[in-house]
Amino acid sequence: MSSTLRFVIAILIVAFYTLPLMLVQELALRTRLLSDRIVPRLWHRLTLGVLGVRVRMEGRPSTQRPQMIVANHVSWLDILVLGSLDGVHFIAKSEMRGWPILGTFARQQRSVFVERERRRTSPEQAREIAERLADGDPMVLFAEGTTGDGNRLLPFKSTLFSAAQLALASDRAESVTVQPVAITYLSKGGLRLDRRERAALSWIGDTDLLPNLVTVLQARPVDIVVRYGDPIPFLAKGDRKTVTREAEAQVRAMLTAGLRGTEI
Repeated sequence: MSSTLRFVIAILIVAFYTLPLMLVQELALRTRLLSDRIVPRLWHRLTLGVLGVRVRMEGRPSTQRPQMIVANHVSWLDILVLGSLDGVHFIAKSEMRGWPILGTFARQQRSVFVERERRRTSPEQAREIAERLADGDPMVLFAEGTTGDGNRLLPFKSTLFSAAQLALASDRAESVTVQPVAITYLSKGGLRLDRRERAALSWIGDTDLLPNLVTVLQARPVDIVVRYGDPIPFLAKGDRKTVTREAEAQVRAMLTAGLRGTEI
């Protein structure tokens, strides 16, 4: 089957179930008759199936709230991958708000959109994230601030970790649980990826979304491993830079072990 035909079929299938699910999600948001986390998780799982992406989870996700999930970032696929495993909400770049389909679902999933390049807006953005954490919403932060090539970890930025401290100002919790998570792109077509192939699947910088989607479809099945690290309690008097370094060290160790096929 040609890549063009495979792409068209995938888009048609996703379109077939997306509109009805969006309507159900809108109903959930407006009426609270059902949890607004159910439909996004279902959509993510269905779409991963259409794309031929298989996800394996390792480790134990924390059930403690408030919770900030801190992960590395390789591709737009990371959102579908983490969203398929649990009812989470994302801290996303502001540009994503205008994306077709993904942007709409990001809004309906109650993502917080941030402008990382505008440092003056960081305190306001941190307060919005803090409110969501204090309300019990598990928030996903891609702490590198951008996407990498999947072969190495970029330094974590500590700015938005301040949201964890702000969430404790309401006195509704004694600490925020920071859960490190490593996303490893492991194989395609049943064969382990090398560095070049892994980088080709990543979505870096200003790369257009559609060509990357075609690359993913051509590589199917793609196997991705999500490994959960040890939860880190962030106390009201904790230091965000210390917590950032600890989370970064865990994610780097898990990513390295996943790429090498070893245990940690």
